[in-house]
Amino acid sequence: MQAPTEVQPEIATGRTEIKAATADTSMAVTANPHASDAAAQILANGGTAVDAAIAAQLVLGLVEPQSSGIGGGAFLLSYRADDKKLYSYDGRETAPMAVDENYFIRDGKPRGFLDAVIGGYSVGVPGVMRMLALAHKRDGRLPWKDLFQPAIELAENGFAISPRLYQLADRLPRVAARPAIREYLFGEDGKPLPVGHILKNPEYAATLRLLADKGARPFYEGEIAEAIVDAVRNDPINPGVMTLQDMADYQAKVRNPVCSTFFEFEVCGAAAPSSGGTTVGAILGMLQHIPLQPLEVGSAELTHLFVEASELAFADRNTYLGDSDFVSVPTDELVAPHYLAQRAKLINLKQALPARSGEPGALSGKRIEAESPEMPNTSHLSIVDQYGNAVSMTTSIETGFGSRLLVKGFLLNNQLTDFSFVPRNAHKELVANRVQPGKRPRSSMSPTIVFNKDGSLRLIVGSPGGSRIIDYTARTILYHLSKGMPIAEAIHAGNIGAIGYRVEVEPETLSDTELKKLEAMGHKVVRKELNSGIHGIAIKDGKLYGGADTRREGSAVGN
Repeated sequence: MQAPTEVQPEIATGRTEIKAATADTSMAVTANPHASDAAAQILANGGTAVDAAIAAQLVLGLVEPQSSGIGGGAFLLSYRADDKKLYSYDGRETAPMAVDENYFIRDGKPRGFLDAVIGGYSVGVPGVMRMLALAHKRDGRLPWKDLFQPAIELAENGFAISPRLYQLADRLPRVAARPAIREYLFGEDGKPLPVGHILKNPEYAATLRLLADKGARPFYEGEIAEAIVDAVRNDPINPGVMTLQDMADYQAKVRNPVCSTFFEFEVCGAAAPSSGGTTVGAILGMLQHIPLQPLEVGSAELTHLFVEASELAFADRNTYLGDSDFVSVPTDELVAPHYLAQRAKLINLKQALPARSGEPGALSGKRIEAESPEMPNTSHLSIVDQYGNAVSMTTSIETGFGSRLLVKGFLLNNQLTDFSFVPRNAHKELVANRVQPGKRPRSSMSPTIVFNKDGSLRLIVGSPGGSRIIDYTARTILYHLSKGMPIAEAIHAGNIGAIGYRVEVEPETLSDTELKKLEAMGHKVVRKELNSGIHGIAIKDGKLYGGADTRREGSAVGN
């Protein structure tokens, strides 16, 4: 695969020591201590994991606005202990009805990424609020209004700007591209407000009060919807085509989770338009057919096998995955044990080989492989409550600071750029992830819940990171469940990114000797910091063990 033009809109901001916690009854792990504390407060008040996830999301949109918020979308897995079932909620954004498959084509060529991102043109209809309302109706316990109070209080009283928020505002491209975000995050000198500055957001507090009192409806059919559509359509430089009808018509969905086997475990994730469930499952499903026991974490051999499995899984993902309401996705076939056993036979134990998509059923040969420029932003949270329920939720506004449009105190997403910019190849064959009216773009968000053979909870995990989310999540599961690493150490271990045309490893992933061995196998290897945000909770022997990614500012809080 030819290397694409790369844009890195959310950069690494350093590492901390391992962040671990142990608890007996409940735990919340999120990307920011304010959000973890809000979730823990809700849990202590008798709330469910879904209740706590809602409170955490509302706080994250305030203190970590570059990554997620109510102007974006999410996928949420909810395990309910009362009926011992896993439910998958789809809050992915949708394309306005006025788009067509050439939406990102200008003068016969795809638009530049940042030119497409900034402004109203890239904004999809946000899905988070309707998804959270749906999940709360089905899986919540506390009153909806109570879940908003931590975020409202923090928005009104203010919070100290963190080092990460400051660095991203300072270093990411064109953050201050629109007046509202410039006035909110930057001083009169044009520089980002400093670390420790107490930032208040009364507009966001007012928005949350309205949603707390009236439910999600005002977001989609009232004054908030009107403000969103006005900002999108009347952007002075890059206006979009969203309408009030697009907002009113949005529906969150309950989908069947995707489950696959990894040795004695069942690994479950979100279905299309998420590609996480099938691709994480495929990586692990292939690796279980290879003798991993003698191989150590940090060895060239284990890294090679992981990379080869990832590239085979991504070849299928890039070919077949799209919004299953618009294209046929061979979900079951992609994670079928017999299919993954066949794919695993393509892995040479000592040599890197080109990866091509397989033939998982009747769809073989009918689509072409296509990339979309997903960016390493987003946020993930993992929660277990005192009732035995669990939530794994990945949430995003796509690139750092999204479209740069700040409306009613929150940022709007740029998720339309997760579609393939090119709808067809030279032979006019259709790309599964092309833009279509009302369609949801393919996502790499990979909220994951792993079960023991007896159906009990074993692991709740996920990560941000654009298309690398899949590798971060699969690697963590592999290291924890197959190699026996404690969850916090598995999260902290060096990341691997197998993105097709090169292998990315963090500096601590491989020694110089092992890196040379990996290169001798035929891999082009690049050492770089990989900006994950893996947050997980492992359950073993009646205890909860949490880990927050040392690459971000998160925390694990347990009771």
